[in-house]
Amino acid sequence: MHTADELNQAAMQIILCAGDCREMLGEVVDLMIDDADDDAVDAKLDEAKKEIVKAHVQQTDMIQDSIEDDVLNTTLLFTHAQDTLMTINSEVNMVTNMVKLYRKLRGAKEV
Repeated sequence: MHTADELNQAAMQIILCAGDCREMLGEVVDLMIDDADDDAVDAKLDEAKKEIVKAHVQQTDMIQDSIEDDVLNTTLLFTHAQDTLMTINSEVNMVTNMVKLYRKLRGAKEV
């Protein structure tokens, strides 16, 4: 069973990685607005995705460690971290689709 301190430490790591991801997603959008080349956009998006994966791995590790426990132990901060993770994961999906749409529209415009 994890202590509240361990859960809170994991929560902070999840929040930090997810927050870094969100910041990078903003940079991806800025790059598209500035008509940056596709390689720069892809590199920043890949970097953002790596951060969300770090957050997800941290969450998964904590959940898997608690599976065998008979008692559910959580904290409000860990619940907040999970919510933050899932929200920003949705933003990753949204920005990924925005990139695809932007490229499709850009291609149609150039024809």
